[in-house]
Amino acid sequence: MFVASPYAKKEIFSEVDPDLAIFNANELITMNTRYGAPRIGDNMSELAIINYGALAVKADRIIFIGTTEELMSEYEFEKIPTKVDATNKLVTPGFIDPHTHIIFDGTRENELSMKLKGMTYLEILKAGGGILKTVRETRNAPLEKLVKNGKKILDRMMSYGTTTVEVKTGYGLTTQSEIKQLKAIQILNEDHPLDLIPTFLGAHAVPSEYKNKPDKYVDLIISEMIPKIAEEGLAEFCDVFCEKGIFSIEQSRKILSVAKKFGLKPQIHIDEIVDTNGALLASEIQAFQAGHLLKSNDEGLKSMAKEGVIATLLPGTPFCLMLDEYAPARKIIEYGVPIALATDLNPNCWTESMQMIITLACYHMKLSPAEALTAATINGACAIQKQDDIGSLEIGKKADLIVFDVLNHNFLPYHFGVNLVSKVIKNGKIIVDNDL
Repeated sequence: MFVASPYAKKEIFSEVDPDLAIFNANELITMNTRYGAPRIGDNMSELAIINYGALAVKADRIIFIGTTEELMSEYEFEKIPTKVDATNKLVTPGFIDPHTHIIFDGTRENELSMKLKGMTYLEILKAGGGILKTVRETRNAPLEKLVKNGKKILDRMMSYGTTTVEVKTGYGLTTQSEIKQLKAIQILNEDHPLDLIPTFLGAHAVPSEYKNKPDKYVDLIISEMIPKIAEEGLAEFCDVFCEKGIFSIEQSRKILSVAKKFGLKPQIHIDEIVDTNGALLASEIQAFQAGHLLKSNDEGLKSMAKEGVIATLLPGTPFCLMLDEYAPARKIIEYGVPIALATDLNPNCWTESMQMIITLACYHMKLSPAEALTAATINGACAIQKQDDIGSLEIGKKADLIVFDVLNHNFLPYHFGVNLVSKVIKNGKIIVDNDL
């Protein structure tokens, strides 16, 4: 006996002729926001799946969600211009990558041997490597080179199913160079199929010229960089790397407080290497998201839960740093903190694949495949405040989605080291087609 899908909403657009339809999906993961946005606790496992699912698109928006039988009865199927047969395939929202550093020049593959010999992240930084090496090379790179580098990375991200990317600066550390990075982001956002969300991260490291006077660099950030960037409307968010030996709690609070006054939304890197009480600061400043959290204490995590701060976990980073410890995802979920996942793509952690991040999250942080997929879609959208437009497959939202050549969502972490994407659809257009 036929049973209508509880997630079908065809009546609103029943008179509209679709441009594109996907049908016969073995699993259509809607991430319907009736379960919350962001999802927390047990609701991270509620994927709102439609079996034998279908959706229809007009222009860049979803106009129908339901079963294939419902789709066939609602529209003149043969007249739909573009049809995607998803038989034996998985369909999900497009991946949201809410924490990346893709605008840079130069590479740091030589640091792998340093890490293999036991050097830590901070030791490599003190030796002139790490962020500071990338800063030197990015400062010297022309804008056109940064755009070219960024496009290459975005093309790869797109091929693995990412449809929206948050992009941070932080490899300029001068007003001019930080603005150059933001302009590269702006150009790419205009020219590339993916949507880019710009974040100012001038407080990524203390540059060499301010090595013995970090407070003067903080003053430069708050007196010159933030006002100029805000005036030109180049960034939506402001981030700070709050860590021992980088920026202190006091310095981070000062920077983000000024950023908020200038209309930039606060984010923060916290507790990656040591517990600085960064989670408490993230709560105090009401950050929209906080990244890393390997060392965050219980009081701070509970405070984040109370304030609704999203924990953006970055399992690629401890993997690349060869650490035994990952963010305590199970405890974070237990405390009621919403979790997102991101690549943290940068020269130290270079992966464009959110599929790889989902695998690491399951194998090293003990997320279930359903929780990891939730963290990579609707919760990632919430981390960048775009949940009303993306992150789930619902009527009226952007048609940003992935068709995977697998039967169900459990395959995403299970079959790893390959690209499982069949097609990527962005704004209602097929932008990746691996079936041709």
